[in-house]
Amino acid sequence: MPKAVFDSTEYERRIARTKERIVEEGLDAVFVSDPANMNYLTGYDGWSFYVHQGVVVTPDRDEPVWIGRQMDRNGARATTTLSEESMRAYSDDHVHSPYDLHPMDYVAEVLTDLGLDDGRIGLEMDAYYFTAKSYTRLRENLPEATFEDTTLLVNWVRVKKSDREIEYMKQAARISENAMQAGLDAIAEGVPEYEAAEAIYSALIDGTAEYGGDYPAIVPLMPSGEHTGTPHLTWTDRPFEDGDPVIIELSGCRHRYHSPLARTTFVGDPPEEVQETADIVVAGMEAALDRVEPGVTCEAVERAWREEIAKHDVEKEDRIGYSMGLGYPPDWGEHTASLRPGDETVLEENMTFHTIPGLWFDDFGVELSETFRVTSTGAEPLADFPRRLFTA
Repeated sequence: MPKAVFDSTEYERRIARTKERIVEEGLDAVFVSDPANMNYLTGYDGWSFYVHQGVVVTPDRDEPVWIGRQMDRNGARATTTLSEESMRAYSDDHVHSPYDLHPMDYVAEVLTDLGLDDGRIGLEMDAYYFTAKSYTRLRENLPEATFEDTTLLVNWVRVKKSDREIEYMKQAARISENAMQAGLDAIAEGVPEYEAAEAIYSALIDGTAEYGGDYPAIVPLMPSGEHTGTPHLTWTDRPFEDGDPVIIELSGCRHRYHSPLARTTFVGDPPEEVQETADIVVAGMEAALDRVEPGVTCEAVERAWREEIAKHDVEKEDRIGYSMGLGYPPDWGEHTASLRPGDETVLEENMTFHTIPGLWFDDFGVELSETFRVTSTGAEPLADFPRRLFTA
């Protein structure tokens, strides 16, 4: 029997809202290839996104149609409640084929079988795993069809979370807390960076006494020393040295739901400049969180941060957060709302964001982040971890 991550009514609600969006856009169907969106609509969960796969949703069909590799069909049986008729699989000679075969040839066959060979079909043109060749192959196979870019159609359906989704994110936050503490405990002068990464990974998988952890969509990020001025770097085999700032950004994962958390530590006694920067980041973060409530725009939340750090003659051009939750590699973000100037998205209850107002300079950086839920009264941070500069 399929794993009961969510009950059937939750999937029915998600599919119904997606169908509404399809009708609103004047489409006959959407072909969803983002693995997070596939999971959201069907529950499908497997490390199969390195080959072409997808889900077709039409307004007049009760179930979505899963399309994937033949050997992954059992994965669809194991993780979804789809009927056999709604699981279509292509033969293995379509995979990395030297025979001028492509999985989109089979997808075109399925779309034709569904009566969509001359329909208006939405495609996730900017999804990570939907390639240029996928698009050209569909056009060659379905010359009478019209294709539209619906990259974020399902993503916007996902922005408001159900109670069950929030619960999984809170469970992920407990894992994040444990992993962050494990990383901070492991960092010390002379310890190779990879040993701290190992401690973090172990904690991410160990989870808690009540439940285990899943693999996160992004590996733990851990720049150190002068490289803390550059976000998105991972670990090396260099030993930590006295005088190193170290940034840790990670996320626990529970049933593909994330709750990212970032903190900065310092090996030895931090210089006054680093401590002051950390204090500014904390104050700016708290000003932004204090501004959160339903009806407020994303840009208003960012403005609260910017006005706070301006008191210290500091500016930051980058966004300070984004909507997130369910995710597969390489990202846990939803690619919809961002906390930045110009984003007029209005906050609603049960939206969830990762706010990460770091400050990065040429020779060092300080990063602090929280995942929060929008409640009826304000922001609810999902993790309970001290907001300060740590020392090792």
